[in-house]
Amino acid sequence: MRRLTAPLLGALLLLPVLGGAIAGTPRDTIVVAKQIDQFISLDPAEAFEPGVGEVTGNLYDQLVGYRSATDPTIVGDLAESWSVADDGLTFRFTLKPGQAFASGNPVTAQDAAWSLQRAVRLNKSPAFILTQFGFTPDNAADRIRAVDDRTLEIRIDQPVAPTFFLNTLTAGVASVVDARLVQSNEAQGDLGNGWLKAHSAGSGPYAVQRWVPNERVVLDGNPHWQGSGGQGSGGQATGPKTPHLVILHVPEPASQRLLLEKGDVDYARDLTRDQILALKDASGVAVQSEAGDPLLYLGLNQSNPNLAKPEVREALKWLVDYKGIEDSLLSGTFTTHQSFLPTGYLGAVDDAPYRLDVDRARALLARAGLPNGFSVTIDVRNVAPFADIAQALQASFAKAGIKLEILPGDGKQTITKYRARQHDIYIGTWVSDYRDPHSNADAFAFDKDADDANAPKTLAWRNRWQDAGWNRTVTEALREPDAAKRAALYGRLQREVQAEGPYVLLFQQTLVAAHRTGVDGLVLQPKTSYAAVVKAE
Repeated sequence: MRRLTAPLLGALLLLPVLGGAIAGTPRDTIVVAKQIDQFISLDPAEAFEPGVGEVTGNLYDQLVGYRSATDPTIVGDLAESWSVADDGLTFRFTLKPGQAFASGNPVTAQDAAWSLQRAVRLNKSPAFILTQFGFTPDNAADRIRAVDDRTLEIRIDQPVAPTFFLNTLTAGVASVVDARLVQSNEAQGDLGNGWLKAHSAGSGPYAVQRWVPNERVVLDGNPHWQGSGGQGSGGQATGPKTPHLVILHVPEPASQRLLLEKGDVDYARDLTRDQILALKDASGVAVQSEAGDPLLYLGLNQSNPNLAKPEVREALKWLVDYKGIEDSLLSGTFTTHQSFLPTGYLGAVDDAPYRLDVDRARALLARAGLPNGFSVTIDVRNVAPFADIAQALQASFAKAGIKLEILPGDGKQTITKYRARQHDIYIGTWVSDYRDPHSNADAFAFDKDADDANAPKTLAWRNRWQDAGWNRTVTEALREPDAAKRAALYGRLQREVQAEGPYVLLFQQTLVAAHRTGVDGLVLQPKTSYAAVVKAE
């Protein structure tokens, strides 16, 4: 495997400091400016922060994937074919032959079985995607097993729509890792988690050379990669089109834009409205965009007695200047969206009943016994657009007497605090784990026990919310085989969460990748991939 030379790597690391001191990026290297302050781990069984999938998605393959961003048909990734038993409980996958990890070790059904078992046993944040099917550390080895080198058998606890189960296997937590390599790096029974936090053991187009938190991720091409799960070139190893990928932490969108204009980076991934407008007539730069799945929302912790009052939750929804924020801060990057399913999903509701109405909010606060408002904190990543939105909320909340104290921090700090349920209000994004409506319904509406520290760490759990009726609806929609009836259930649930839930749902993101005109081939969805990116001669 080729590696970046020390002088080249050193030069790349200076890019955010030197600005225009380096004209143009190396021919064999893609350089990306991106906010990566939220990254806590690169282990696919643990990585669950917004944005980290852009890295892990280029390191690992799953058994199955989607045909395209606009076609949700399930297709084979590592799997060649699959079948479902008549009882609806047993799934059998046949792996494609001749596939290999970046280490050179062959990809086998034993690796796939151990990877899924490992995710269940580690029980990190994304494990609920798998454990919802009845897998536990005690039964995972029995229910997820390799029949032979190319055959994997998985037995779930209750029948579900087969497409739903297959959808969950497209999630990052279902990534297949090189069992032999990971096991050789275990320490004190951690299943290799400590090592995989900053290394990789996948069969995807790239492998980790180095990760320095809050600075950079450096990836080398995997020469054994065969294209999309072995379909790239008739089963022959090709590796990615460009052999090196460097993702630099550049927190300020303005700095990302300047680096892009000067040719010091090939892609800028976090540009705001102002930066996109500034690039409109820029020479040598183009903008790639498409509707994305991420949703931007406020999480309201119900352990705060004021936020636990339904009148207060509703009042906050009437104290957001949705249009003003979208027009002045987010145009071209987010659009107003007030339900938990992104536009385009089965059953998605596009109603937007809330707008800025201070008088209505004041009346609701008075009914809650808070006519003079109250004080509350909001945890905010200290990068755009989150910090800018928080300031806009601070101003509009103040009109009804609510004193909003902004607590800034980097992404790792704010999301760790949120996961520990130590926030009042949290502002952040949520990205569906797989393209089935259950992914978001489960996250926003389902919680078995708000007081159980061992419960699945859904967004409802993080905000200490439990509703038995919502739990039943989530389960009913999951089991419903009729698509129209299922869509109706999700529609009803979205409106209930929209009106009563511990969230203020704000915006849906438009994915934007500004790039040099001589660079092309980035796939933004359904899984961001740099494997096909090429640079002009």
